[in-house]
Amino acid sequence: MTVESVQPATSGAPEPRDPLPAGGAVPVLGHGLKLVRDPLAYMAALRDHGEVVRLRLGPKTVYAVTTPELTGALALNPNFTVAGPLWESLEGLLGKEGVATANGPRHRRQRRTIQPAFRLDAIPGYGSVMEEEAHALTERWQPGRTIEATSEAFRTAVRIAARCLLRGDFMDERAERLSNDLTVVFGGMYRRMVVPLGPLYRLPFPANREFNRALADLHLLVDEIIAERRASGQKPDDLLTALLEAKDDNGDPIGEQEIHDQVVAILTPGSETVASTIMWLLHILATHPEQAEKVRAEVESVTGGRPVRFEDVRSLTHTNNVIVETMRLYPAVWILTRRATADTDLGGYRIPAGADIIHSPYAVQRDPRSYDAHLDFDPDRWLPERAREVPRHAMSPFSVGNRKCPSDHFSMALLSLIVAAVSAEYRFEPVPGSDPATRVGITLRPQRLLVRPVAW
Repeated sequence: MTVESVQPATSGAPEPRDPLPAGGAVPVLGHGLKLVRDPLAYMAALRDHGEVVRLRLGPKTVYAVTTPELTGALALNPNFTVAGPLWESLEGLLGKEGVATANGPRHRRQRRTIQPAFRLDAIPGYGSVMEEEAHALTERWQPGRTIEATSEAFRTAVRIAARCLLRGDFMDERAERLSNDLTVVFGGMYRRMVVPLGPLYRLPFPANREFNRALADLHLLVDEIIAERRASGQKPDDLLTALLEAKDDNGDPIGEQEIHDQVVAILTPGSETVASTIMWLLHILATHPEQAEKVRAEVESVTGGRPVRFEDVRSLTHTNNVIVETMRLYPAVWILTRRATADTDLGGYRIPAGADIIHSPYAVQRDPRSYDAHLDFDPDRWLPERAREVPRHAMSPFSVGNRKCPSDHFSMALLSLIVAAVSAEYRFEPVPGSDPATRVGITLRPQRLLVRPVAW
């Protein structure tokens, strides 16, 4: 479906129809209660009710889009901006002035500021840091000793982001703070999104106090990073320097709040999504030993037994397919929202101006209409001859259009290095007491993941 086919209807076009409502709404909460109880199953089940389905979340009416074709059209249509329940719930973390939440000219200017750091030809400049951090994992882990995957994944994700993009040498304690705070904050933000009962979240209940403490500590962490850079007087060629020297549309330095919000957008969502993916990859390596063996064999064939290097990444095709398939089944970002700025015909459905739209990459990427054996872990489905069979937009882990994540190549490179480095040294075993059930917040991660590295 082309972008043009989902523009506002013309006089010669068929009259768009109103999406049908989903059943099962309850007073006050609407369908929000179902989203709280079993959100992944509920979003997946909506595909059986239509391509576009009308829901009620608290007092709000929202529209759920369920097909790859229409989620792609939604992302590419300029009538839909980044807004809605997800972004409203994230404002306390991301603010209103960073690239993650901005729209229009501000967003385009901010993308121009940060894009050079993520260009494909810029990624090799981070290779040595990625190598060091990947190999640091193998040195820190000891055969037979249990790994708590959450803290390990966050420590690695934060250190790589800080050392590559903010050129900071941060203590592991900050990664622990970030991990603990984001666990609380993203859980609280998810509740605020699906059950938007604003005034109740300002009452001094224990959960609200814990949420406010974690959110305040996240912002304090970002202020510490910016203050340390200013006090150092240094101007390394990194993203933070670019932000501190950036100009607004009038040629004046951008404001302190925008700098703060931009650093938040770099450090927190990126660390959360990368860390969540590392956790799921460790789960896959522990529960699919045949895939772990294939990765190890591929790494050995490419490296000849030497430590893996950045330049090896492009040759690790099966390793990369394992990562892509992991992101298909366990996307860190499982739900997204948009808002219509004008009355729009989306694939033959009437979407009124001001309406909020939600869609779930998790549900789309597990749709049996797009994938054979859709629940099986099958990295070979991403071999070129089979990948062509996947419908367009049925796999978009980094989104599409002008909201596509600018760090997609950066993230894939570091994930490939980490998986290759640890798989060359260890196979992994599940540990009693581990709970890999999916924990749903704004992102997906295991409830509690424990694995044990064992030398090959």
